[in-house]
Amino acid sequence: MQTMWLSGAEWLAVLRIGLGLWWLESWRHKDKKTWFTGGGIGWAVGIAEKHRWQFVRSGFDLTVKPRPRLMAYIVAYAELALGLGLIFGFLTPIALIGGLVLNLIYFVLMIHDWAEQGQNLMMALISLVVLFAMGWQVWSLDDALGLFL
Repeated sequence: MQTMWLSGAEWLAVLRIGLGLWWLESWRHKDKKTWFTGGGIGWAVGIAEKHRWQFVRSGFDLTVKPRPRLMAYIVAYAELALGLGLIFGFLTPIALIGGLVLNLIYFVLMIHDWAEQGQNLMMALISLVVLFAMGWQVWSLDDALGLFL
């Protein structure tokens, strides 16, 4: 593969780090006080209640709605962990798959509002490219530790 300026593996690392910064920004920009006291999950409750698919409504009611505080912490700190994992290239394939899962959950929840899907679609696409191209081969703790060779 010929590229300009950086090698192919280094460009993949740039994508990985950029995606990590994107996840970190998702965590950073949240109003933590509002988010952790029900604001984030409260918004999702309203979306889930009106969802066109029964399995989404019932799954949300069974899993998320009874535990809003716990779910708020899980979502927020998953974003932080994904961001740091991708930036530093630590457990990169696990972080990429975890990010894809969060993106998929959001896709399913927001299936009726395609205007909301752009960011998640781009994040999922970058995740797939970095995952299948093994974008942890340079500039990563995974490489330094000999993980996922």
